Amino acid sequence: MEKRAFKRSVYHVRNDESALDIVQDSMMKLAEHYGHKPVEELPMLFQRILSNCTLDWFRRQKTQKALFSTMSDFESPGEDESFDLLETLHAASNGEQNESAETQTERAQTLHEIEVEVLQLPARQREAFLMRYWEEMDVAETAAAMGCSQGSVKTHCSRAVQALAKALNAKGIRL
Repeated sequence: MEKRAFKRSVYHVRNDESALDIVQDSMMKLAEHYGHKPVEELPMLFQRILSNCTLDWFRRQKTQKALFSTMSDFESPGEDESFDLLETLHAASNGEQNESAETQTERAQTLHEIEVEVLQLPARQREAFLMRYWEEMDVAETAAAMGCSQGSVKTHCSRAVQALAKALNAKGIRL
């Protein structure tokens, strides 16, 4: 569960270290405040806590940027290293070893383009999309984790899928 939470956080904040901090904070809050809850309730509680911690991170970043905007000149280049979805997917699949180099390259390019387009989605659409299709949560679970109605989840997912399909079709990628 923590690996999926980490990947989800990386998609949101686009920084490995910040994503790890968010996941760790979420796990600590779950343990501190909800350790007495039944085990079957913990995954949903964790998803909600993770969403809240992510929103808190964005609020802190917004405040920090507003207060210290001139300090960005002192940041070193390369701090914003992105999560490499291709490495994760490559390590997870064993069937690729029998494929040709051309097929593997095409798959890698397609996955990279999908990753780029997912990162371009608005935050709520990206969150709903990742929970529904990456985390494989149902509509009710996603709505509870996001703190919105099931209709909103369906709308966010539909818009995300349409945006991804349009963007990928424009790049000549057919899934």
